[in-house]
Amino acid sequence: MAFRFEDLQVWQRALDLGEQINQLTKDFPKDEVYVLTSQIKRAADSVVLNIAEGSTGQSKSVYKVFLSYSLRSAIEVVSCLFIAKKRGYVTDGRFSELYGEYEILVKMITALKNSF
Repeated sequence: MAFRFEDLQVWQRALDLGEQINQLTKDFPKDEVYVLTSQIKRAADSVVLNIAEGSTGQSKSVYKVFLSYSLRSAIEVVSCLFIAKKRGYVTDGRFSELYGEYEILVKMITALKNSF
């Protein structure tokens, strides 16, 4: 693999979850396109992008900063999921599934951040 981040399980998981969020939003109402749909997709993408950007051979302290951004974005996704659930755009079962997946992802990012 050409880039360091491609081997990271945390990056791979974030990428997969980002795709799940993208698929989930296809069922959101059209009036949410520029609001909740955009917000949750950007946050999910930000998790992936910050893990990758931080891994570019910079110092460990800089990498930690990017991992912190990634954590914040993951929490933002979870908050958006709560909003989507409250508005009836996502079932309780799907919410629980994604909530659990993001809980694991947050733990993975935190463990990577604390490993430095």
